[in-house]
Parts: sequence; structure tokens; C-alpha cells
Amino acid sequence: MDKLKMQSRDVVGGNVEKIAALFPHCVAERLNKDGKPELAIDFDKLRAELSNDALEDGEERYQFTWPDKRVASRLANEPVNLTLRPCREESVDFDTTENLYIEGDNLDVLKVLRETYLGRVKMIYIDPPYNTGNDFVYNDDFAQGKEDFEQNSGLFDAEGNQTIDPMQRNTEANGRFHTDWLNMIYPRLKVARDLLSEDGVIFISIDDNEVENLKKVCCEIFGERNFVSIINWKGRGGRQDSKYYAVLHEYILCFAKNIPQFSAGEEIKEGDIYPKYDEVAKRNYKTQLLRKWGSNSLRENRPNLYYSITAPDGTEVFPTIYSESKDSALGFVRIQGCWRHGASTLGKIIADGRVEFLKNKWGEWVPYEKIFEPRPGEENTKKFTTWVDDISNGTDTLKKLFGTPPFDYAKSPELVSLFLRMADVDSDDVVLDFFSGSATTAHAVMKLNAEDGGHRKFIMVQLPEVTDEKSEARKAGYANICEIGKERIRRAGKKVKEEAGQAADGLDTGFRVLKLDSSNMEDVFYTPDKFEPSLLDSLVDNIKADRSGEDLLFQVMLDLGIELSAKIERKEIAGKEVFSVDDDYLLACFDTDVNETTIEEMAKLLPTHLVIRDASAANDNVLDNFDQIIESYSNEKKITTHVL
Repeated sequence: MDKLKMQSRDVVGGNVEKIAALFPHCVAERLNKDGKPELAIDFDKLRAELSNDALEDGEERYQFTWPDKRVASRLANEPVNLTLRPCREESVDFDTTENLYIEGDNLDVLKVLRETYLGRVKMIYIDPPYNTGNDFVYNDDFAQGKEDFEQNSGLFDAEGNQTIDPMQRNTEANGRFHTDWLNMIYPRLKVARDLLSEDGVIFISIDDNEVENLKKVCCEIFGERNFVSIINWKGRGGRQDSKYYAVLHEYILCFAKNIPQFSAGEEIKEGDIYPKYDEVAKRNYKTQLLRKWGSNSLRENRPNLYYSITAPDGTEVFPTIYSESKDSALGFVRIQGCWRHGASTLGKIIADGRVEFLKNKWGEWVPYEKIFEPRPGEENTKKFTTWVDDISNGTDTLKKLFGTPPFDYAKSPELVSLFLRMADVDSDDVVLDFFSGSATTAHAVMKLNAEDGGHRKFIMVQLPEVTDEKSEARKAGYANICEIGKERIRRAGKKVKEEAGQAADGLDTGFRVLKLDSSNMEDVFYTPDKFEPSLLDSLVDNIKADRSGEDLLFQVMLDLGIELSAKIERKEIAGKEVFSVDDDYLLACFDTDVNETTIEEMAKLLPTHLVIRDASAANDNVLDNFDQIIESYSNEKKITTHVL
């Protein structure tokens, strides 16, 4: 019977074990500061194994450093005694969804997720603070000891807001202006890298203030050879508040986890995703809208591109922009646009059978051009690294969802959709955004799933940062940024389903809300040696009184590396409540007075893991007979038992 450790992964201990496996003579035993034996690295011997001419302390070398860098790196490896508590009332489709919305300091959340999602995330997109001189950055207090740090992390008041302010405004007058920002971003990226799959990729939005430093940090964490590209992105308009010139662009840094295994998606290299098949041409194809989009898409701008083509039923179709309108009896208005091609070119495309007509939700024909998959030997084209994005605007998207936007400077779902395609995110992959803000990434994942029938899953992580008292968000009743993000996903999910129509069957637009909090376990669980024996004897249970069975379940799932999106069912077995996770992969009972009959009935279901509380047993005989009962069923399947 295993004792669950109920804390995040010990990265340092894991690294020591790896070195011990490769170079066992480089590892020795010693007594730690508490007088207990532990394994430690003999670095003199390790240096001799790795190089005949090792770098010495103080020797000049190429490196990128700043004050507290070593502490920031160590912080990424520190385990935390924190957990994620489910919040059903704020979730959507809690029992069936595979999406997660997590509230809490993203460094702590990433550490908590590291064991469960190690190497499982295909794509990460983040839009962190740009360090403009007005941004708030996360205040990781390096002066605190480990115990103080853990005690202050992830605690919430009655409204769900953090009681310890983890944010500080980083002004240019700060003597540690770049240092504080680097100390914030470094440990988060270091932990995030562990979550990426070997073919995974990360995209990071940034501007001129920290782009050079961010690239150096990423080259160190991900490796210079894993650098893919810096994308120069021009959104709408220019920033007239810029000091000298109106800055039109931002950057998106792209790094792979392991470049030999990285496959660039269709937005970098044409030819990767062609979901349809043409029986006549005997070729796979994808489609693009024949109507021109962009700043010159109206008839008056390009009158030579406004003419009709003939639909399958003989209807004359003009390049039309459809816009929803409550004032129109039809529910929409038509705006005259223009085609992508001139009449002669489009005539040839139609004659070659490269146009597909589909009806929109108002029953009117819309033509699409077929883009055929290149044959062997045909040249593939690559996506340019400079983008001009006139497709959409993040603020405009929020206006359509909320009326008055409750969030400033949101990215557009279409932009994030480009990243999803560039990362070649497959149907069942996991996408993570740990600076999720208004949850644009979640919106983009749902839209892409609706378009191609995929089942991609998102994990949004956001600090419940309190909104400004004078902001539009506070006026609308949103106390913190998480409330905006959750409501955005609810509204966007409904809209995506409405637009998809019948194609929305089976589309997952729900999300489980999980909130970072202190461990479910009392302090005595982690450090029993620090408590008086008389006090230990008086303790009936080592679990906090205010924690539910479902709270315990999620911490157990984290401990056992089971995805937090796994299906959960409640069963009654021998009169006790039992949680079944992922079709009996895990069976957990936290009820009281559990006897041998309950354990035996659970064992009959042949779970991979079976968990009970120490204090759940009806008497000592139950625990004494626990393993013996399980062994009687081990011939059919190995059952690993655990106790809290």
C-alpha cells in the first residue's frame, strides 16, 4: 500500500536520480540541514566525466545573466504543497467537459500541473506583460523562505481573490526594471517547457521593450537550436502614444521543444492539412473564401472585382459580405464586396472545377476556392514571418460578445487560430495559455474544433487579479479578470455553437473551474517529525475539516498523474460513495466506516489505482486486510493501492 505524497513534483530530486543512473560514482550520501540522509552530487567528479577542461569559477564565457537569476532558476524547481479545488457552480458541463479554467498564480499552477501534464501539451501561447513601464508583473518574493512562500501562495478570500498581492507595477524608475521582469518570466518558462510534448511548440507575444531579453531567455531554456522564428505582426492601426514613431507591430517568438520532431503546420508550409477529397481530380483539398477580405474588400474600392458567377441551381452570386442585423426582417444585411480574382482568372478556376459552393446559415450560396494538396515534386510555399492582420480585432470580438468590452487590448481568436495551425495541433491535442486574460485562446480552440470537427482541449490559467474600481469591467460587475475570462468562454461557446449549426453536435464548449489553494492535508501530513507525539495521538484525521471528497479526488488525480479533464462518476458501492475516474481507472472512497466489503466490491471492478483515507477504515482490521483483499484479484490485473 503506497502513501500518497500529495505535493508537486520534486524536480531537483528527479534530476539527481537521472545523474545517479548515468554516473553512479558522482552521487554520494550526506546529511541535510535537518540531519537526515540524502543523495547529493559530487560536482568535481561530474566535471571530470563531462570535460577534460571544465570551466572554472570566474572564467570568462558567453552568458546572459542578471541579479537573482540563480534564485529564479531554483524557484522553478521548488515543490509546493498546494492543490487545485474544483468549483462546480462556476463551471460549464463539469461532468463531461475536457477543458480546464484554473485560477491562481501561474507559477504555482504550472508546478502543480507538472507531474500530470509532463510532456502532454502540444502548444502553449502566452501574452505576458510587455514591461512597458506601466505593466504589473508578478512579485515572486525571493527574500521569503520556502515555507513563507508556500504559505502566501494560492490563498483566497471569501470572494475568491488572493489575499496576498502577487502583482507589482514595474515602472521605468525602478532600478531593477529589467531584472524584475526577467525574474518573473524565467521560472514560468522553465516549468512550462517541461509540459510541452517533444513535438510541441510555444508562441509568446511581446513588443520592443523585452524582445531581445526574451529571446535570450528562450534560447537558454529551450535551446538555441530550437528557435523557429520571430513573427512580426501588424495589427490594426498604430500606437500614437509611442515616443518617436507610431509603432505598428509586435512580435511573436516561436520555439520548439525538440526541433527535429517539430512539424510546421499549414500556416508555415502549405500541404499539411487538406481535409477534403475531390473525386474528379482525385486529389485532397482545402478551401478558402472566394470573396476578398481586408481593407479594400468593398465594391467601391475594387469595382472591377464586382461581378456575378453562377451557383449550381442557376442563381447569380455576387461577392457579398453578410452582417447580422436585428433591424432587418431577414436577420442580416448584405454588403457589396469583391472577388479575389478578376473575371477571366476566376472563369478559368471555375472551368477547372476548383470552386465549391456551400450555403450559409441564411440559405444563400457562398463560393469557396479549392486549394489542392501539392503532388510530389511540386513546390510548397512557406508562410511569411511578417503578418498584416486586417481580418479581425480582439476588441471588436469582445464588443460582439459583451457590448462594452470589459478587457483592453485582447488578441483576436483568428490570430491564435493561426498559431494552432502553425503548431500543427491535431484533433485531440492539449493547448495551454497561462496568461489567459480574456481567454482568447479558449475561444480560438472552440472555433477551430467547430470548423474541422476536432476535439482539442484547452487549459486556461489566470491570476484572479482585481479589476480597477473605475474600469468598465467593474461597472459591469466583474470583480476580477477571471470572471471576465469565464464569462467570455460561456458567451463565445454559445456563439460558436450557433454559427456551427448541426456541425456543433458533440462540440465541447464547457470548462471545469479549478482554484489554486493550500493543500487539503494538515501540516502534520508533510512534517510529522515537527509535532509533539501527544499531539499526533490526539489527531483523528490529517485532512482539513473544510475539504470535500471531490477536493481530495482532484489532489489524488494530480498525485497519480491523471489528467484533470478525465471523466468522473459517482457510484454507490456497498453503501459508500465512490469516485470512478476514467471508467474505473481510479476508484477512490473518502467516506467513513469503510469495511472489507466495500474494498472487495471496489477491487472486483479491477481499477488500476484504488485509494481510501486512513481515517475511513471502520477499524484497524480493515487496513490490516487491505492488501490481502486486493491480492486475491491481482491474478486478473495489478491493482495499485494508496492511502491518505
